[in-house]
Order: sequence, then C-alpha cells, then structure tokens
Amino acid sequence: MNIDDLKNAWNEDVSDETPEISIENKNKINLPLEKIRKNMRMEFWSTIAILIFGFAVVWIPVPEAPFKFKFYLTVLLASMVIVISFFFSKFFKLYKDISNPMLKTYDSLKDLMYQFDLNKQYYLSFMLSFVPFLVCELIIVVEFLPHREPLSDLHIAVTVISALALGLFGLLLLGKYWYRIFYGRYVQQIENLLNELRK
Repeated sequence: MNIDDLKNAWNEDVSDETPEISIENKNKINLPLEKIRKNMRMEFWSTIAILIFGFAVVWIPVPEAPFKFKFYLTVLLASMVIVISFFFSKFFKLYKDISNPMLKTYDSLKDLMYQFDLNKQYYLSFMLSFVPFLVCELIIVVEFLPHREPLSDLHIAVTVISALALGLFGLLLLGKYWYRIFYGRYVQQIENLLNELRK
C-alpha cells in the first residue's frame, strides 16, 4: 500500500467516525444555543448590578452604623467579587465557544455536551461557594446589629446554625432550579438532538 492509499484510507475512517451535521440539524442546535447565550448575558449583567447595589448599600451614610461594620461588609463583598470572577471566567470560556460554534461534526457536538456538563458542576459549585460568605455575613449581623437585650451564647449559636442550614439548603435548591430553568432545558434539547444523530 502506497502513501496515497494510506491517506485515502485515513480520510475515509475519519469521515466515517465523525459524520457531518446537516444544515437542518445545525439550525435546531442554534436556537437553544442562542437562548443559553442570552441567559448567560442576562445573568452576567444582573450579577454586576447586584454587586454595585451591594457596595452602594454598605456605604450609604447611616450615622449609627460603625466603620467596622461597613469595612467588614466591604471586604466580604470584595472577596465575593474575586470568587465570582473565577467562576465567570469559566462561564466566559463556554460563552465564547458557543458564540462561534464550529458544530460541523457529531464529535464536536459531543464535546459541546461535555462542556455543558462540566459547566453544570461549576454552576452548582458557584452557588455553594457562597456558603462561607453567608457565614461571615451572619456573624457580622449578629455582632454589630443592635439588640434589645444581649443575646446569650446559646441563642447566637442556634441563630447562626439554623440560618446556615436554611441558607445552604436554599442555595442548593436555588442553584439546581436556576440552572434547570435558564440552561438545563436548552441543554436537554441539544442532548436530544445528539441522541437522534446517534441512531
């Protein structure tokens, strides 16, 4: 077998393993991808707005709020910005990949599904990463907000632990629900198309 025969055999094998996706199927893929991109943009800008609002609320002139209270909340918000920046860097990578889709083959569609699965894990991690911030915020609020009577140690412990348990459960539920509503159903549409192409 000469080199030309080897080249032809190699090209035939590759084309057999990675079939082209038809234009009709590409159009079916583009609709859910555009919905995902739109939701990612909305989530990014709403997160920026919430952070700006958070910084503004902390530094609104309230005479009775001590400087330490404002300073601790500012440090907490700045730390949140660092964590959010890390996760959004992962989301931007996915956004960039689906903004210029090169979905010409079945394998590229499988790779996209792998990226969606990976970003789902990032998304849930993103929600759970707010647990330490919730703990710090609870401690700051308990320590600095005025109370009619001094809180007992037991009362403080029960308040912080119960609020943390509810907050953790709420964040997990919110993360799963938010992902399913804004991304999951569109990813499912792409996965259904992938299963059709597999047949």
